[in-house]
Amino acid sequence: MIIVGIDPGISGALCFFSNGNVINVIDMPTMAEGKKNKKQVNGRQIFNEILNIKNTFAGHKINVVVEQVSAMPGQGVTSMFNFGQSFGVIKGICSAMELPIFYVRPAKWKKYFNLINAEKDASRTKAIEMFPKISEKLSRKKDNNKADAILIAKYFENTIENNI
Repeated sequence: MIIVGIDPGISGALCFFSNGNVINVIDMPTMAEGKKNKKQVNGRQIFNEILNIKNTFAGHKINVVVEQVSAMPGQGVTSMFNFGQSFGVIKGICSAMELPIFYVRPAKWKKYFNLINAEKDASRTKAIEMFPKISEKLSRKKDNNKADAILIAKYFENTIENNI
């Protein structure tokens, strides 16, 4: 089984995971939009990344697990709209590709890995400890979103996958 762990949003990430191993982890594909060249999620590239995995691992079941986030106090209306739009793009791609999609709240997977009330960088440290072979993909501070995607996929594998 292939698990696609997704930390949604412009600065999110995608993790492709199978049998306890990270196949690949990438930053959320984005593109410039409009006169101000604001970034938005690149749905076509997300589709291509998932399709590539689907073709490479033909015959394997694919499950997509997305961090289920909601509006946070203090977030601006525009940024929350953009985030919701990104979330919708991911849902649409999964629907179009007929892939099952599961949602996990941040509190659930973070509690599982003892990351509640931990610093933002703690998930990156945890992922490097668990998967030292891919530490070079998590070498920058801003790679914490990749680490989140990895841990979301691992959480799904450990807790939910066997119950579906």
